[in-house]
Amino acid sequence: MHVPDQAVDPEIIEGAIKSLEADRPKLLAKCSVCGGDATASASEQLCWVCRRLKISAWRDIETQSPAQE
Repeated sequence: MHVPDQAVDPEIIEGAIKSLEADRPKLLAKCSVCGGDATASASEQLCWVCRRLKISAWRDIETQSPAQE
């Protein structure tokens, strides 16, 4: 009984990798906060980490009670 070296043909793997690379957004800008990779198409040049931190900060501000004084 012959067992193949790979379960998937290398040509199929190569095609899948090329397909994924074509779908991935181009990282052409640097984040204005940390300098990491950011998408150039976004209105703000923020990496995904800084964008998530900004969204979290907005949520924190909205959930604080209005009478803090």
